Amino acid sequence: MKKLAFVGFLTISALLAQGPPPGGRMGFGGRGPGFGPGGPGGFERTVTGAPYSATEVSTSVQTLANGNTIQRSNSTTIYRDGQGRVRMETTMKHPDGTTSTHVMIHDPVAGVVHNLDTQNKISHDAVLHAPPQNGQGRGRGPGARQNGASADVATGRGPRRTDPNLVTEQLGMQTLSGVSATGTRMTRTIPAGAEGNSQPIVSVHETWTADDLKVPVMVKSSDPRFGTTQTQLNNVVRAEPDATLFQVPTGYTVVKDHGGPRGRGANGPGQQK
Repeated sequence: MKKLAFVGFLTISALLAQGPPPGGRMGFGGRGPGFGPGGPGGFERTVTGAPYSATEVSTSVQTLANGNTIQRSNSTTIYRDGQGRVRMETTMKHPDGTTSTHVMIHDPVAGVVHNLDTQNKISHDAVLHAPPQNGQGRGRGPGARQNGASADVATGRGPRRTDPNLVTEQLGMQTLSGVSATGTRMTRTIPAGAEGNSQPIVSVHETWTADDLKVPVMVKSSDPRFGTTQTQLNNVVRAEPDATLFQVPTGYTVVKDHGGPRGRGANGPGQQK
């Protein structure tokens, strides 16, 4: 039962940390290209010296061929302290009308991620693996120690070619939820016939980022195949959150599980302490 609960929390963590699938995905946990609550790069980069708290509201609308619409929404309360620790409390509404809340604490100071099972008072802990320094040491084999352009060529990670079907626009600045944000719009066109489509398909992704907080304040996506999504930070407070928010509550059982944010999976039973 505990393993099933942990897998459920890992699913939430994965959704919050991965980039959006085609058509966009609600949430800033990998939202926009390379952005997350910890700043650019999501949880892979720790942003210090910029504490804040806010409520993230995400909505999506998908219109079916017969005109019917499917609407979804969720709300996440985000806290980040000056040391770069992040707490996310996500409330999700299920098809049966019930709601559930999932809590994840990303603590780069202690090197651990806590997934809190608030119902059973269990903290499933996973070791936080730091990203490799200078791009070395992860899955590069014999070429792991190569430097510069030669390493990029050897691993297929050289400069990307210009995509003629992608147009990027700088939108300037505006104030959203009391926060000054810089906007970027990316418009991607899938030419007719590229995916069996008889006409071109145009998708638009717009991101407004608070440069001082290094997080997106609003992300909007529109794709005729998947619908529209919008995620926005509200009630932004620039203040140091209560330190207890980044700790496992008293009375919780701590279970150390295998895997982690960069190697997800409950490979074997957890160990209680």
